[in-house]
Amino acid sequence: METELQGSFIELRKALFQMDMKDVSLLFTAQALLSWHDAHQFCSRSGQPTKKNMAGSKRVCPFNNIIYYPQMAPVVITLVSDGTRCLLARQSSFPKGMYSALAGFCDIGESVEEAVRREVAEEVGLEVESLQYSTSQHWPFPNCSLMIACHATVKPGQTEIQLNLKELEAAAWFSHDEVATALRRKNPYIRQQNETFPFWVPPKLAIAHQLIKEWVEKQTCSSPPA
Repeated sequence: METELQGSFIELRKALFQMDMKDVSLLFTAQALLSWHDAHQFCSRSGQPTKKNMAGSKRVCPFNNIIYYPQMAPVVITLVSDGTRCLLARQSSFPKGMYSALAGFCDIGESVEEAVRREVAEEVGLEVESLQYSTSQHWPFPNCSLMIACHATVKPGQTEIQLNLKELEAAAWFSHDEVATALRRKNPYIRQQNETFPFWVPPKLAIAHQLIKEWVEKQTCSSPPA
């Protein structure tokens, strides 16, 4: 197939750097459905094999007629700011040099606001003073999730990071200029002369990129003229 189409297969996460926005929704839906069908081949009550319908939108247990529908897990993703800087973090699984917004699954019984405050407190030891909803995005990695993006602020005098090493590898405050430069960086995988990788942020198709871009634009607009 690669020879016929004069292309090559690559991992979908890496394809985000090359894909057009119009292709994202279809590919993300296909990825999520394939993963869901693979993980739900048997009925959780009867243990019998389930069968999918023609559209692939559900699976049915022939033994007891239970219908299973694809579900999405809600995840909050939050860009924390102290007014002049934003906080970005990385997990050990991230590509070298990449930092992103904080993220975590919503617990049962939690509101979005409660989940944001808990995740920020758990991962970096900070208390959220206020938060604002931004946007949402379907995300198929590692499973089917609904990313709920928010901006959060902490008090300027309470910004000392208490890193949860079980969750994160690193976290730091970044200035407007540092983040703006990272947004413009086109080749993040190129090593620098000192053998380190430059600081960069997720690609344009990721909701974290949109949160970071919104923050930079807001800071730019609110900055006094030189």
